[in-house]
Amino acid sequence: MWPTQLLSLAGMLGGNAQASVAQHFHTTEISWFILVNALVATVVTPFVVKLADFYGKRNAMIAITALGLIGDMVAALATDYTTLLIGRGIAGFYGPISALAYASVRELFPPKQVGTASGMIGSGIAFVALGGPFLTGWLLDSYSFRGVLWALVVATAIGLVLLLTVVPETPHRVARTKVNWLGGALLGGGAAAATYGIGKGGEWGWTDTDTLGFVLGGIAAVILFVVTDLRAAHPLFDLTMMSRRPVWAVFLATGLISATIYGTGIISQLLVLFPKIPTISDGLGMTATHFAIIGIPASILILLVGFGTGVALRKVDSRLPLGLGALLAAAGFLLQRQWHYTDMQLILLGTVSAVAMGLIVASVPVLIIEAVSPEEQATANGLQAMIQGVLTTVITQLVYVILAQDGAVMQGTRFYLDAGYKNAMLFAAGLALLGLLSVALVPRLRTAQDVEAGEAAPVS
Repeated sequence: MWPTQLLSLAGMLGGNAQASVAQHFHTTEISWFILVNALVATVVTPFVVKLADFYGKRNAMIAITALGLIGDMVAALATDYTTLLIGRGIAGFYGPISALAYASVRELFPPKQVGTASGMIGSGIAFVALGGPFLTGWLLDSYSFRGVLWALVVATAIGLVLLLTVVPETPHRVARTKVNWLGGALLGGGAAAATYGIGKGGEWGWTDTDTLGFVLGGIAAVILFVVTDLRAAHPLFDLTMMSRRPVWAVFLATGLISATIYGTGIISQLLVLFPKIPTISDGLGMTATHFAIIGIPASILILLVGFGTGVALRKVDSRLPLGLGALLAAAGFLLQRQWHYTDMQLILLGTVSAVAMGLIVASVPVLIIEAVSPEEQATANGLQAMIQGVLTTVITQLVYVILAQDGAVMQGTRFYLDAGYKNAMLFAAGLALLGLLSVALVPRLRTAQDVEAGEAAPVS
């Protein structure tokens, strides 16, 4: 569980540190502190999944964790923002760890325990949500963002040791073939170009030729990847599985809903940790430790709801908790849009979002298991992770764009006003409702209890 949840911990630590990073380096491009890591993860995911099929998932997880450790060290030692981004980019190689971990569960656990184990790994984010904020608070308040970056080095090193000493190798292998490097380059380059264009849209203008060139060119590259990968003798992904409604519907619903809750997390982090500066910034100016304290009830709820959902999913239709989670997420965003100014408001309304988070993180991996066969599991996890990664990156960039429309720059740092936070929350609520609608496209699947070693096909 630790190597998987390390990804969540890194996201939390990095997200909470970005306000400190922005003010230290006096940058208006703080979005790339998060985005460069996510983009690299998206680019390398298809290659890592393919190589994991060739050489084993444990070996692949060890390799990407080692690269992640190198990146974390470069970032921690960086003395300028460019070097920091380079380190964050290298650390992005760790991104595919969740896809490999969930695929490994299916090979290492008895069939009747696969759904429960996957749900518990997903809901293990609650431990991160409970302890992570206090760790972040202590590090930020005592050692600034440098403490956070060095904590990531230590955490990644622990993950590497656990992989080397505890995790057994998975038996599944496929015959080694050529890798569609061109297709991967099209996919990664296209995603990066589109994201960059979206980020610059507010500055250049949405009808500017440069903006349109990056966005449309990026989309065209992704489409070209799909075309070439379908025709390739040795594709990165078996995209033919996407022709089955249970598969594409599950990937769409889980990818959009997960990307919404992860991609919009920066709203609360910036709101709470940026200072209050009249006419410049409407941040609440809390310390990271104070932020952690008021988040205790939400963290406990994520833990309880997540584990309870993971157990219940052995018999319960997995679409129900996912849909309910999306609905509650939308409600939480709308309520917080109106009331986000005091500790009590954040505590009370945070419980709604916490229940939503617990339901979503527990149900997503189980739905993927129920939609595909064991032989397709690694590819399915990788493809879903790639889709979710692209959506998360785009949503995160759009949130920054929305915030910047009601922001101001002071001493080289961009701050945000209340109208920007409100608009970003409204955008997040709309995405959550769109995710809820996508759940209706998912046909009924077998429950996790009925998934056996040789089959995970849907009932209809």
